[in-house]
Amino acid sequence: MSEPLKIAYSPCPNDTFVFDAWAHGRVPGAPALDVTFADIDITNGMAERGEFDVLKVSYAVLPWVLDEYALLPCGGALGRGCGPLVLTREAGEGPASLAGKTVAVPSERSTAYLLFRLWAAAEVPGGVGEVVVLPFHEIMPAVRDGKVDAGLVIHEARFTYGEYGLHCLADMGEHWENTTGLPIPLGAIIAKRSLGAERLRELADAARTSVRMAWDDPEASRPYVLEHAQEMDPKVTDQHIGLYVNEFTAGLGEDGYAAVRGLLTRAAAEGLVPPLGPDALAFV
Repeated sequence: MSEPLKIAYSPCPNDTFVFDAWAHGRVPGAPALDVTFADIDITNGMAERGEFDVLKVSYAVLPWVLDEYALLPCGGALGRGCGPLVLTREAGEGPASLAGKTVAVPSERSTAYLLFRLWAAAEVPGGVGEVVVLPFHEIMPAVRDGKVDAGLVIHEARFTYGEYGLHCLADMGEHWENTTGLPIPLGAIIAKRSLGAERLRELADAARTSVRMAWDDPEASRPYVLEHAQEMDPKVTDQHIGLYVNEFTAGLGEDGYAAVRGLLTRAAAEGLVPPLGPDALAFV
């Protein structure tokens, strides 16, 4: 019997929902998994160091890791109306108010930050000031408490920021969708190319099956999801899953690949990421 594959993904409800069946051995014929939970900033670094067989990472980190890892065509997070938000304490401020200000972000290699940089280049005259990296669950308290002027938030924060007395200054996903017409690429599933083409196809099949099993029987995944949901309200958990687990999770499809290619091509043109090779996103 082969060793379990080492996989790292976040404790967020979309990831635990997607991987529940696979992680608990309910996907027929799927390779066993040795799961590590880590925030996206941590998994991005793991990918750059080549530390795990399979990882959930930001699409923004792909240009640095695709020599060693292949992008799986399923299991990740893309969508519409689900982009990162820029939050402030004061209502009614415009983008220009961020000029020279301190902004907390979840990772400098995150897709959220890449979308933010593309937005700020167009909307914030002179650019923002200092950028501070914080774990995503610390960002809203930091904005509320005045430790930073604004925060770039992801995940369930779009449902809960009002509880912190915060206001949405701008929606990065809205800006992306309005300017491209494409879905928002957020998180990717990658696996080491050294596993070989046959094993990579097995992994993609297992991820796709795990997603569909979760959809077919949502209650089966609920204990795993709530165990790792960081005291999240179950209603917010359900909203989170409904928003981030969608048709693009089952398969990227033409629009999904166009969104990823579009994001990384635009970012490369701005000098924010290295350019991709012509076949960098191709699966086996």
